[in-house]
Amino acid sequence: MTITDTTAASGETADVQLVNGLSCSVPADSPLAKLLRTQRTWVGPDAKERLKILRSAKSVAIVGASPNPARSSYFVGTYLQQSTDFRVYFVNPNADTILGEKAYPDLASLPEVPDIVDVFRKPSDIPAVIDEVVAIGAPTIWVQLGIWNQEAAEYGESKGLTVVMDRCIKIEHARFHGGLHLLGFDTGQITARKTIR
Repeated sequence: MTITDTTAASGETADVQLVNGLSCSVPADSPLAKLLRTQRTWVGPDAKERLKILRSAKSVAIVGASPNPARSSYFVGTYLQQSTDFRVYFVNPNADTILGEKAYPDLASLPEVPDIVDVFRKPSDIPAVIDEVVAIGAPTIWVQLGIWNQEAAEYGESKGLTVVMDRCIKIEHARFHGGLHLLGFDTGQITARKTIR
């Protein structure tokens, strides 16, 4: 279900598109309209599709990468460098190097078009990042765990992007490759279990 405000003025109505295809109008400032705005109705790629994205990718650009070891983007960057075959690029206009690699000021400055653009930015920044991703021709935007912007996800798909949102690329990669510990660390465990194909 989606909700669209017909006007911003108080006392006006909002159109609600229900899952069954019907629509109705509700007062835009009503508790129901506010509740509907908070509901997650967009669904991204399922587990098999995410596995396919990761298996076909050769390069990942991390937008919002941080040189601070306490930040999650640093941890994810470390994992991608050490535990995958991805070429990893770091995008941060305020850093010169991150994890021993050159940091780029924006996506357009990268030496290649990445297969996946992994985003560590606040939800309101996601539409602008989508525009950058579309401009360079990258096929997939992967928005990190804890970051949700449904309108941006729908916008990205309307621009032809594959959109993954509110999922950690490190956790997903480790999960598919048998190295996921409860705390998100690589277990280093060797297993006889058959890998996902």
